[in-house]
Order: sequence, then structure tokens, then C-alpha cells
Amino acid sequence: MNSTRWTQEEMPGLQGKVAVVTGANSGLGFECSKALAAKGATVVMTARNLQKGENARQALLQEQPAAAVDLMGLDLGDLSSVRSFALAFKQKYEFLDILLNNAGVMAIPRQETPDGFEMQIGVNHLGHFALTGLLLDLIVKRPKARIHTVSSSAHYMGAIHFEDLMGRKKYSRWAAYGQSKLANVFFTFELQKRLRAAGRDTLANVSHPGFVIGNLQTNSVQQSGARLEALLYRVVQPLLAQDVRMGVLPILYGTTAPEAKGGVFYGPHKFNLLGYPAEQKANSAASDDAALRRFWELSEQLTGVKFNF
Repeated sequence: MNSTRWTQEEMPGLQGKVAVVTGANSGLGFECSKALAAKGATVVMTARNLQKGENARQALLQEQPAAAVDLMGLDLGDLSSVRSFALAFKQKYEFLDILLNNAGVMAIPRQETPDGFEMQIGVNHLGHFALTGLLLDLIVKRPKARIHTVSSSAHYMGAIHFEDLMGRKKYSRWAAYGQSKLANVFFTFELQKRLRAAGRDTLANVSHPGFVIGNLQTNSVQQSGARLEALLYRVVQPLLAQDVRMGVLPILYGTTAPEAKGGVFYGPHKFNLLGYPAEQKANSAASDDAALRRFWELSEQLTGVKFNF
């Protein structure tokens, strides 16, 4: 697809549809929740911190008093929380039209999740992998449902370290971030292949928002004490950063546009940094079928979640 000037106005009506947005209390997740709700979807906002989540839900309702928004707790860094969420969701909802895997952490000092995963691969990939697998039966019920995962341009510098996935031998916070964001692309491409092979019309696609300054950078700088990076963000922001309302367009395009495709990576059209949504080339590592399969099987082993297509 060559970029068209696609905006939120072009989003189709979503009345009667249910959407789950992870990390919905700020940044891209909050903007996407607002956009989906404005088009009539019932939006289930998830947040690790329920107080922050409720503040965000109230802020959304102030803008859109008639919106159908629900809030549920979900900590993607803890598989027991992912399982609890999936169970609770299934007790309230019978189907799911849009799963937006958006939540993430970026370039933080090495930490482990309660399951013993390095935090960035744990939250950014494994939590979303498990969540998708646990909700899949509700997703495939719906015609042309969407599973959309938010990656980053950092995936271009990423590599999957099969022999040291958790960074125990060697850890760099940026390399671990790049790996986790490449994992999002690996997951999406292999998921689309498996959906197609099973004869499902569900679409799985992935995007990156371009350079958007928000909570990810703030959290990264706070946790790592990287003052030089904080300065760099301030210098670069006026030159290269785009507003969050532009940043969400590749995500919303992949999530809702009737012409969006599965197994495709979307990003901003101008230098893959700024502008309207366009199809982009992903890291060439994601075209290695054997590596995609190997990574999928490893993700199943680590999470204990098997996908039933």
C-alpha cells in the first residue's frame, strides 16, 4: 500500500464490536481507546494499576459521555494475571472482535518477572502471546476479527537471542528492547500463517507508531538514570517526533481499516518515521520461516499456552 492520507475519520463504524486494549491508561493505548470508543465499539481498557486505569476511563468518559468503556486489571508481566484476566473476560463477554496488544516497557535495567522472564521480553512479547492464545476461541468466532500488536522501529536493530533469550549471560537494555519488539513481528507473522492454514479469516498485523515521545521514554530514563538520553529526547523531539494522534494512525489502520491486510507491518509513510500509515518492510530476520516456527514453539513452552486454531 502506498500511503493515502488515512485518518481516524476513515475508520468504519464499530457498533456491536468488542475491543480489548492493553496498556490503555496512557499514551498510544489511551488514544486508541478513545478512537475505538468514538466509532461505537465497546472498549475494554486494561491497566496494571487500576487507579490509573480508572482515571483514564473517567477522562475518556468526560470527552465521550455515551462511550461504552469497561476497565479490567491486567499485568502482562505476570502469567497468573494474564490467565485471571482471560477467565474474567470470558465470564463477561462472549466474543472479541479486536485485540490490541499495545502495552510495553522500554529500555529498562534488567529485571525479572514473577515467572523468571527478563522483563522486556516478558511484558512486550510473552504476556501478549499468552493473552492472545487464551482469548483466541473468542476471537475466531467473529468474522474478520483483528489481532494487532504494536512493535517499534527499534525492532530493526533487534535479534532473537535463542541461546540467551533472557539476557542472563549478557544484557543491554536497548538490545533487550529491540529483541522484544522483533519478537512482536515474529509472533504476528507466524500467527497470520497459522490462522490462514487453519482456514480462519482473522487478521493478525503489526505496526510501529514512528517516533512518539511519551511515558515509555519517561519511564526508561527514570529507571535507568540515563540523563544523556533525556537530553537527546528533548533535542530530537521538535525535529523528528510526531504527535500521539498521528502515532496511533498505523495502529488504528491495521486494527480497523477494511483494506488492511494480515501478516503486514505498518508504519508512518515519511522515512518510516512520520506521517500517515503505509505498508513497510520489517526486519529481514522476520522472513526466516524456520526461525519464526522455532520462536513460536519456544514461546509456547515458556508460557505453557497452546493455541487452538
